[in-house]
Amino acid sequence: MRTDDDSWDITTSVGSTALFVAAARAVEAQKPNPAAVDPYAEVFCRAVGGPWAAVLDGTVPNHKLAGDFGVHFVNFQGVRTRYFDSFFADAAAGGVRQVVIFAAGLDSRAYRLDWPADTVIYELDRPQILDFKRTVLEERGETPMAARVEIPVDLRDDWPRALREAGFDHTAPAAFIAEGLLIYLPAAAQDSLFRGIDALAAPGSFVGVEEGEPMPAEAFEAAKAAESAADEENSFFTLVYNEQFARADDWFGARGWDTVTTPLLQYLGELGRVVPDTGTQADAMIRANTLVSGVKR
Repeated sequence: MRTDDDSWDITTSVGSTALFVAAARAVEAQKPNPAAVDPYAEVFCRAVGGPWAAVLDGTVPNHKLAGDFGVHFVNFQGVRTRYFDSFFADAAAGGVRQVVIFAAGLDSRAYRLDWPADTVIYELDRPQILDFKRTVLEERGETPMAARVEIPVDLRDDWPRALREAGFDHTAPAAFIAEGLLIYLPAAAQDSLFRGIDALAAPGSFVGVEEGEPMPAEAFEAAKAAESAADEENSFFTLVYNEQFARADDWFGARGWDTVTTPLLQYLGELGRVVPDTGTQADAMIRANTLVSGVKR
């Protein structure tokens, strides 16, 4: 269960969700026509080994990425990755040279996207996660495509101060991304995150957010109970906060940002991906998610 001061590494609690996403990205990359290709996703999974490597070879049929739910979750991660890859391309084309990735996890965009030469990428996450990523990629001799600055900080703490102390220039535009993050923050921390972004964002800054509608309280508690009864190794509902303090488009829109919302279900259809059957767990997950991007006037 989550607590206000809990901690984790790459294989435990919230940290393990980064591996779950990396595994989905790696499976996506194996498709004939992937929505996005992250060549480092497989590298991370094989570095950890065990089921995270075996699922890429299709040898663990009881893994969450196997079966119908796995098909839709992989599609979800593929199109979400593509959305935020495009978001960063638009920001760079708009003259942004500072990038802030919250809860960077196993995000490899600093290594795999083409960045303008003077771009600085700030990655914020717990030190154990950043250490794992750096070690794996350094052992392979990989170098980032832009200046990369690690900021080992818990987003429930004073991350704006840590970001400024790391060299972030609040007078220049930046691109901020919160991908797969908000569900792991209580409403108060979501509020703090949005306020911190707005306070640090100069005109011309970009923001990208993935958000989801909270489940009805009874349904959420039932899902947690079912997960606990199944004694699943990679739990989900026990790790998330079923809270939302505000819709991102409304909140940023009221503060001088021009925002655009893209329902995940719509984006799947635009990219020709199969939409899950109504009433399934995958359907509930996908229908709840919206991708939001904005530019500060």
